[in-house]
Amino acid sequence: MNKNEDHMERSERTCTKMDSIEATEEQQPTLDEVVAWARSFELVMRSSEGREIFREFLRSEYSEENLLFWLACEELKKETDPTAIDEKARIIYEDYVSILSPKEVSLDSRVREGINLSLTEPSNMMYEEAQLQIYTLMHRDSYPRFLNSSFYRDLLDSKRSSCLDT
Repeated sequence: MNKNEDHMERSERTCTKMDSIEATEEQQPTLDEVVAWARSFELVMRSSEGREIFREFLRSEYSEENLLFWLACEELKKETDPTAIDEKARIIYEDYVSILSPKEVSLDSRVREGINLSLTEPSNMMYEEAQLQIYTLMHRDSYPRFLNSSFYRDLLDSKRSSCLDT
């Protein structure tokens, strides 16, 4: 196969991770991944690249604290050391649950009261219900706007262009 035929064959394929020449130390999402984000909020949240672009979008809407809270809860759930659990649970409370926090997330009073009761004996799962509430809020509220935003559309256009150029 000559160079020209090889180039044409590559152009006809969908971009995959192996085709992603620009992927250096920072893994770049493929076109397939970016397209899939429009079908599933869960895929955005599972992808470090998806979370990062979603975070940039949330920052532009002054609601980045929702994702930061969700990520902090994910970290707490992995923790097994009781001292670290106490510390992380307190930090999450001060940063995202306390009504005095500038990064307070929007939780209903029942969930907030449950957290207040859990503070006496923190566990790595104490924010589970609050985390689900914020995840649902992001999924229903922020995610549709994200898909219509320049953050997502520009990335999608960029991936489509780079695939056509290969």
